[in-house]
Amino acid sequence: MDSLDDFMMTRPPTAKRPLLGLTVLAVEDSRFASEALRLLCLRSGARIRRADTLHHARRHLRVYRPSVVLVDLGLPDGSGAGLIADLAQASPRVDVLLGMSGDPDGHAAALKAGADGFLEKPIANIGQFQSLILEHLPADRRPAGLRVLTDDRIEPDTIALRDDLSAAADALSGAVDRRRLRYLAQFLGGVARSARDTPLCDAVERLQDQLTNGQSTAGQRARIAAMVQDRLARASAF
Repeated sequence: MDSLDDFMMTRPPTAKRPLLGLTVLAVEDSRFASEALRLLCLRSGARIRRADTLHHARRHLRVYRPSVVLVDLGLPDGSGAGLIADLAQASPRVDVLLGMSGDPDGHAAALKAGADGFLEKPIANIGQFQSLILEHLPADRRPAGLRVLTDDRIEPDTIALRDDLSAAADALSGAVDRRRLRYLAQFLGGVARSARDTPLCDAVERLQDQLTNGQSTAGQRARIAAMVQDRLARASAF
């Protein structure tokens, strides 16, 4: 940790930056969602690290002990619920353990695994983000006195969105088994919700229904691949 990090991590929390002194580990595969979390932490005073798989998260946790861990439930190498369960039972336990998903049904799964709370993506409101973490933070780690409440929202850089769409386009262009396709549908659905892209959300939900019902997905997969390419082309025009 360099001298600036040392300074930031030892400063007490303030009314405007109530998460000063906290380190957040975000276990999140989406670059767009990760950028949103980075901006939320920046505005709140917290330091953030990212792991994009369960493997990288576990390797990180062998070296560092964050104050707050945010775990996406759908990751490339498995469900985040297992990591939540392990962290909930660990001793010493992290101060705040939250599950995340673009699917509101993930709330129950996260709490059942042992999470303190749940963040539904897209996550954009600074005040809500701060409040959920502070709600579960030990009293001696919270800022003293009144806190500045804000309804300000963050806007992640669209470069991160293009990175996610490009990764999805590459995956959809090759051979994908149904297990991998379920992950891709979950990933792309989360990206679409974060980008507030209703047509893409609807298309992905249709694909997920087909997967659940054991139906052929070839046509819907091709339609989604074309939609992703269209969005990439439009994004590249700016």
